[in-house]
Amino acid sequence: MAEWTEVNFGPQHPSMHGVLRLRVKLDGEVVKEVEPIIGYLHRNAEKIGELQFYCDNMIYFDRMDYVAAMNMEVGYLEAAEKLLDIEVPERAQWIRVMMAELNRIASHLVWLGAFGLDLGMLTPFFYCFKEREKILKIFTEVSGSRQQLNYMSIGGVYQDVTDEALDHIRTFIKEFPKELNKIENLFVKNDIFISRTKGIGVLSKEMAIDYGVTGPMLRASGVEYDVRKAQPYLVYDKVNFDIPVSFKGDNLARFLVRVEEMRQSIKIIDQTVQKLPSGPYFNQKAKKPLMIRLRGQGEVYARTESPKGEFGVYLIGDGSLRPYRVRVRSPTFKNLSVLPALAKDQLIADLISIGGSIDLVFGEVDR
Repeated sequence: MAEWTEVNFGPQHPSMHGVLRLRVKLDGEVVKEVEPIIGYLHRNAEKIGELQFYCDNMIYFDRMDYVAAMNMEVGYLEAAEKLLDIEVPERAQWIRVMMAELNRIASHLVWLGAFGLDLGMLTPFFYCFKEREKILKIFTEVSGSRQQLNYMSIGGVYQDVTDEALDHIRTFIKEFPKELNKIENLFVKNDIFISRTKGIGVLSKEMAIDYGVTGPMLRASGVEYDVRKAQPYLVYDKVNFDIPVSFKGDNLARFLVRVEEMRQSIKIIDQTVQKLPSGPYFNQKAKKPLMIRLRGQGEVYARTESPKGEFGVYLIGDGSLRPYRVRVRSPTFKNLSVLPALAKDQLIADLISIGGSIDLVFGEVDR
């Protein structure tokens, strides 16, 4: 039997995007086994959620996928409002879609910049974060915060989107496609990037389904599944957009699908700005003094499309002021599970690029 060398990556290795530890067994430079070890960021968010009023849980969801807080807020609210039987005004629904798609772009930009760093490319990181900063300024304008936003609330959004924020969004819609083309070219015209992504980490359609992989990873393996189309929520059935799909299943396909998703998000945001209806942005029945008295009875499961994939929230209400159970279906947790299979018999250099292509954020893995 061959003697394998055991190497530890992480839990804070620069290429592991957070607090992931990988126990890797190598035969020379060839990966024979990979064991992801999680739990370094665990904050008990689900259990704490059972001790809070329904309206107070938003801050814990904000921090799950901390680079896509708006998308996490939408996921929780879809479940909570269903359980509490709270209607959301149409204007608030359009605003939520607008913010969720802006955050999808911001999240993909963080991933893209970090993915480039994994492969030794520093310049794209600055381009990506420069564009992301424009989105964070919009979030600051509407919510007063850059990252842990807490902008949405049971019954709508905390404050209406301002004219100034809408002007910033219109400018971003106009300028971002050109900047994205520049960023994409930095990657696809780089021979090292192509050699580390094309044909590497191939995930077949069957394996993706077996492992419960969702989001851009699934769509890069040829499965046209997107919750926004399959089970539309908010006003996604009132906007036109396409679902980018690739049949290659490799690192390069995952890159191309995410880049095209950003273009589709711009298409959606443009429609939300043009079609934004007038009217209230908040259901007055869910005012703060009343909100803490909201009681839920029964059980609900709501699914939304986060930047990483299908984000599910399961709530049980026993008629009291607090949820009896809070459970989350985390896309990153499922997507990470396929890493050992993808990395087996690959070079250790390719392990880095495969891990980077998954888009790992550990706040939603270690809940």
